[in-house]
Amino acid sequence: MRVYVPLTLPALAEAYKTGELGTGPFVAYAVTPGLREWYLSEDIEELEYAALSRAALASLRLLAADPDALRRRVVVAVDVPDGAVSTDPDRALEPAALGEVTVKTGVPLAKAAAVHVDAEDAEPDVAAAADALEAADGGDDDAQFTVDGADDHELLWYATQEIPNLVGLG
Repeated sequence: MRVYVPLTLPALAEAYKTGELGTGPFVAYAVTPGLREWYLSEDIEELEYAALSRAALASLRLLAADPDALRRRVVVAVDVPDGAVSTDPDRALEPAALGEVTVKTGVPLAKAAAVHVDAEDAEPDVAAAADALEAADGGDDDAQFTVDGADDHELLWYATQEIPNLVGLG
């Protein structure tokens, strides 16, 4: 199963140093039955993109909690065995939990298929979105508009061999 793990650049640097994407259990996003039902599509590429987008929002939440992190969303795509992933059926259709899965085991960073990161020009919009996230969660429409503005930036695709350059270690 392909899962999308939300991170920040400092967290990606730590994963690169330790060789572990996560030790388990940790939250990731995937094409779940709830996501399929919500997105109303059978196109696997569209569904995978929806899961990636959910992980990008989770990365934004990580950025909001880490004011020192460079304001770029980071998502690592990795394939894990189906048995290594669980979902909470009680939360499957909650808007905040769509596509959310728990990876129950450790995942070596070497298993990653790709890394998705915002371009440098996205930083101002991502920073504004991170700052507005709490107000948006509280129902502020203007803040939600700002948060949605981060989605105007497509995450760029990077090969795993490019991680050292992304985190300033290459």
